[in-house]
Amino acid sequence: MAVLDINHLSISFGGLHAVDDFNVSIEKGCLYGLIGPNGAGKTTVFNLLTGVYKPTEGIIRLNGADITGKSTIEINKAGVARTFQNIRLFKGLTVLDNVKAGFHNHYQYSVLSGIFLLPRKRQMENSMNERSMEILKVFDLEREAGLLAGNLPYGKQRKLEIARAMATEPKLLLLDEPAAGMNPNETAELMETIRFVRDHFDLTILLIEHDMKLVSGICEELTVLNFGRVLAQGKTAAVLSDPEVITAYLGA
Repeated sequence: MAVLDINHLSISFGGLHAVDDFNVSIEKGCLYGLIGPNGAGKTTVFNLLTGVYKPTEGIIRLNGADITGKSTIEINKAGVARTFQNIRLFKGLTVLDNVKAGFHNHYQYSVLSGIFLLPRKRQMENSMNERSMEILKVFDLEREAGLLAGNLPYGKQRKLEIARAMATEPKLLLLDEPAAGMNPNETAELMETIRFVRDHFDLTILLIEHDMKLVSGICEELTVLNFGRVLAQGKTAAVLSDPEVITAYLGA
């Protein structure tokens, strides 16, 4: 069974078809890329998958369960997490507290426990601290745990946003241009991190990216969008050698 199965997904804004009859099936453990020129509808697809927008038509299934039109919180609890093209960290909180924020969907305690610091509250706080530090170690951020997130270098802020998403314990991770603004060394390190995260956490990853070196280096399958419609779809090497893709997208 596919982790993500999208059938005939469409959305229109004032008569404009931002996404038009989009179909894709992504198997568990796949590193899947969604590429296309600016305005092609890539981020709109992410917004549909995470409940920011409600589709005009179509069905979205996660592990066979219909999540179409559900709220962002419901979809996150079902197992979908994302990052954003423009980093959205809690910059006034520490690195550790940013990751802990991702765990709150999975930890619950009463108001009284919180006010009086009852044992259940203390146990959960200790558990969140331990698990958050484990995730920070994966991203080589444990030494920065006490720093304010806004004081991290840009590349580490990108990594922290992925780490926070991982704290929600997703089945499907959506990365929106994770290499945006990174230098070549940071991008190479990010590629290794994404591979490790996929393998270590048994994840399925769907990413939007303009860096074709990263796309060709880690994505096993691709969909190319253009004007909201699928231009090409399949194994990465075959898609990137498709004359139609080269002409319409790569500009050759």
